Amino acid sequence: MEEAIVLIYLLRPSINGLVEMDVVESLLSVIKGRADDLFKMCLKPKTASILLLRQILQSNEENVVASIISTIVSSKVIERIVGSLEAEWAVERLAAVGILRRCIQQDGKCRNTIADKAQLAPVLENFMATRDEERFEIVYFLSELVKLNRRTFNEQILNIIRDEGSFSTMHALLVYLQTTLQDQSPIVAGLLLQLDLLVEPRKMSIYREEAIDTLISCLRNSEFPAAQIAAAETIVSLQGRFTTSGKPLARPFLLKRAGLDKNYRKLMRMEQLHNNPGDFEDISEEEKAADAWERKTAFVLVSHEFSLVFEALAEGLKSKSAELCSTCFVAATWLVYMLGVIPDTGIRGAARVCLLKHFISTFKSSKDIEDRTLSLLALKSFIHDPEGLRDLSSYMKHILKGLRELRKSSSLALEIMKLLSEGQDSSAELWNHKELAQVDSAENGEVLSIVCFKDKFFSGHSDGTIKVWASRDSILHLVQEIREHTKAITSLYVLQSGERLYSGSLDKTTRVWSIGNEQIHCVQVHDMKDQVHNLVVANSISCFIPQGAGVKVHAWNGQSKVLNQNKYIKCLALDRGRLYCGCHDNSIQELDLASGTLSTIQSGSRKLLSKAHPIHALQVHNGLVYSASTALDGVAVKIWSTTNYNMMGSLPTTSEVRSMVISSELVYLGCKGGIVEVWDLKKQTRIEILQTGTNGKVLCMSLDPNEEVLVTGTSEGRIQAWGWS
Repeated sequence: MEEAIVLIYLLRPSINGLVEMDVVESLLSVIKGRADDLFKMCLKPKTASILLLRQILQSNEENVVASIISTIVSSKVIERIVGSLEAEWAVERLAAVGILRRCIQQDGKCRNTIADKAQLAPVLENFMATRDEERFEIVYFLSELVKLNRRTFNEQILNIIRDEGSFSTMHALLVYLQTTLQDQSPIVAGLLLQLDLLVEPRKMSIYREEAIDTLISCLRNSEFPAAQIAAAETIVSLQGRFTTSGKPLARPFLLKRAGLDKNYRKLMRMEQLHNNPGDFEDISEEEKAADAWERKTAFVLVSHEFSLVFEALAEGLKSKSAELCSTCFVAATWLVYMLGVIPDTGIRGAARVCLLKHFISTFKSSKDIEDRTLSLLALKSFIHDPEGLRDLSSYMKHILKGLRELRKSSSLALEIMKLLSEGQDSSAELWNHKELAQVDSAENGEVLSIVCFKDKFFSGHSDGTIKVWASRDSILHLVQEIREHTKAITSLYVLQSGERLYSGSLDKTTRVWSIGNEQIHCVQVHDMKDQVHNLVVANSISCFIPQGAGVKVHAWNGQSKVLNQNKYIKCLALDRGRLYCGCHDNSIQELDLASGTLSTIQSGSRKLLSKAHPIHALQVHNGLVYSASTALDGVAVKIWSTTNYNMMGSLPTTSEVRSMVISSELVYLGCKGGIVEVWDLKKQTRIEILQTGTNGKVLCMSLDPNEEVLVTGTSEGRIQAWGWS
């Protein structure tokens, strides 16, 4: 077989002829074997096999080539091909470079094996003595080789490329860069720049200047679209983080920095599956090296010719090529973000002039949540700059709208909301509400309860009616009206997990409603044997305030018991198996439903003749109990810890609060006199007062799941929807 392979090579068959011969298995067998010393021929069998294999991989039949490469990688013959990088004959070394480069291109995971075994000095010696086409093959191979998932290993390889060989690699690349083809220039420039960055980046360097000039020139040259994309991809890859298969991690890593790290975590889990346990023994050292490299590359790119790179990226973002736009967007986001990390060189203004409008436009109009989040990450760099904040002010309306939409999915959105709310004017804009819709339901009496489920609101009325509302086009649409209770509906409660609505009534029943479809319908009726006030529900039980003292715990199998009979209770809140009771005497108690343990959070008034100041509303939020009453001591709302019952703060309103709802950022207080006070949750300061236009009490409120629409109900039968202005 060895003689036949040498003979085939000497006959110089065409590439198509070689493919038709189906000799790949024989070639790989010879490469894998060690029979060269047994044959005294004009050409070693392994050399002939390497050269023939290289020819076959140049075939236009991509499926055939892909299958061959899969076989090379899976059969581990790749290590023997790596050995040919040290071959005596330069032609064999070049053929091995070509084969390995194709293997990396198709299956990037073999990159680590090649980097670990390769001796690069002989390949570097080849560089000066070959044609331009073969030179580019070498550069391309070396560029791909330094896309390893370990930053420290990448820098070791770069040092070898720079220092080994009998001539200066950097000088040779600089000379070659002057004559290389346009679409190949970014690859050469990228490798040259990486070699230059191994030394102190603040010193001037002709290599660096030429490399960055080339990247920017290619990026701006619309006559060569392939070169533009290659230049943009090279800039992104200079961030220095890669997956096991050599794909840049710039985009997922930026999303991680913006708090949208789902994709990054998924990628990292995949990386762990493909890596040996010892590959990342010291992750912190790898991260330090990656951070240091990222700072160096960003610094030299943005400092070149007073941030000329931002102008080039801005032009690329206007391209009709989706691929170029997408890559430039990632590059621009990364470099603008890094302006807040690297030393200030006074170029943030130039970046703002070039890119601010594009980031604003993407943040306003993109339907891709990741693109919007990346735009926000870039905008954050400008917010920290007084001039940038001034430029952003004219777009503040759109920014605030986008921040509110993203705050649930991105921690960065919340962070920027807090930054903007530090200024009084920005804070007022940030949380400004407007009335979206208003409905008069006075014919049904008072609106005693409102709850939300998905895109619907449910209201309970004093004549026993339940109404189902949909909020569309800033109008509350009445979807359904049901009157199966015979007396007032005092409370509604939604159990999210089971798509069930529970209604408690003065007719001594609790009804269970299926609410998964457009129309709701009653599926169960429970006789509670007492008037039901302030119903709260867990999976197996319900708790409510009966007509007399105490709180009644009712199991769905019909069993019930009365707890805390020494108190007349006004309102309830249920959280993680603990029932919080707000009482007529202004006391607040915690009842552990599992153990029956009763604890006092606030002691009530013991004077028989004193005026009652009941707790009208309780809410539990993030380990804190918010209690609302009249302004007995100048403070109507107090905040208590659920762990040690200490008072943690207060909202110093003098209004008489009758209802309360809490979002992730705001506290809404429904008050006597027909007003809703809006308070900043963290700062505990009042932001806004909403006027319902009535003199009655705001008895109930509910927020939609996105915390964008607030619906209020009053004692005069008015229902109103409020949204962001």
